[in-house]
Amino acid sequence: MDKLVEHYGVVLSESTIARITEGHAKKIFESAPPPQGWPTQPGTSTAVIVQTDGGMVPIMEPDVNSADKRKGKKLQWREAKICLAHPQGSKTLAFAGTLLGDVDTAGQCLFECAVQAGFGTGTPIHGVGDGAPWIADQVEKKFGAQGRYLVDFFHACDYLSAAGKAIISSGQEHKTWMDKQKTRLKTNQANDVLHELQTHLESPQVQDSEAPVRQCHRYLFNRPDQLNYQDAIKRDLPIGSGEIESAHRYIVPCLSG
Repeated sequence: MDKLVEHYGVVLSESTIARITEGHAKKIFESAPPPQGWPTQPGTSTAVIVQTDGGMVPIMEPDVNSADKRKGKKLQWREAKICLAHPQGSKTLAFAGTLLGDVDTAGQCLFECAVQAGFGTGTPIHGVGDGAPWIADQVEKKFGAQGRYLVDFFHACDYLSAAGKAIISSGQEHKTWMDKQKTRLKTNQANDVLHELQTHLESPQVQDSEAPVRQCHRYLFNRPDQLNYQDAIKRDLPIGSGEIESAHRYIVPCLSG
């Protein structure tokens, strides 16, 4: 608004500027071709669930100078990023993976899995992950407005449990406290959880590694748009990423082999 007055002498309200700008953006979006590789046909009417995760795998590197490739091997550890996707309610999974370690490559693998699982124009994407920022970024980058991302509920509870033990020492009281916080998260009352943690934050002088309440508060505070468990439960969508975490046990050995 200030720039318009400064450069053109025109006074417009911020809401008017936003409405005009969004109107132009909508016309550009509707007239632009879909991104390269984007499905042009309608996909499954149900949500497609996508998950991705990274883990270290052992790789045997042969000695290039040895005539006998069975000798002189060296063990190297590399990160494998694996992805899966399936339509809501289906047990048929599409898998992909990469050892390149690049998040954009992993995001493309995730996108291709989603297409195999029925992703198309208008298909909602439900992503669940452990809270790693790159996963949320790739869901947004690859699926845009059709994608939603949820922090794995059980990872959030791990942070909560550590914080609760620092707040309450009694076993039964800790369980009661945890049950209350879990209910709050599942009913989209994350702000109440944050307020509860705020009143017990450790002193700034305490090292971060020794401050579980602070760690939990930061973990939840930095992910306000990734805690919509109530909607996921209502739509019968998963709130945990156990599928991809367990997949490391039977997919990674194939990649590393």
